[in-house]
Amino acid sequence: MSKFGTIAYHVCRLALAVIFIYAGMIKADDVVGFAGQIANYRILPYAWNYLVAATLPYLELLCGILLLLDKRVRPALLVLFVLNLVFIAVLTSAILRGFDIDCGCFRPNSEHPSPPQAALIRDIGFGVLMIVTWLLRSVQVRKEVE
Repeated sequence: MSKFGTIAYHVCRLALAVIFIYAGMIKADDVVGFAGQIANYRILPYAWNYLVAATLPYLELLCGILLLLDKRVRPALLVLFVLNLVFIAVLTSAILRGFDIDCGCFRPNSEHPSPPQAALIRDIGFGVLMIVTWLLRSVQVRKEVE
């Protein structure tokens, strides 16, 4: 891989690490509040909102830490990509049902929540960043093997 490709890989990986460590920390800090934000989507049974709120932040934290440490990058990216697809589907559902709710991702209980459309665009951008990181990682691994 070229020097530019190596730098791009590390920048993408570290950006995703910081994003998901921060998102996990914010959600883990107020699990009950996060469960309420999940409940606003009206998708899961009531008790499941708490289960998701109690596990999702730690999964994001774990994946973010793995990306930060450059360990198990592909599994971490795969988990985050699947979660991101779920986030995109849930946000799309909320938009189509006319809900004007905060996604609950980065600013819990904010007085000025971002509209779901902005969160949807942001999540699509995260997905693109994950794909780029995956592809750059594949190139880097092949080079290390040679």
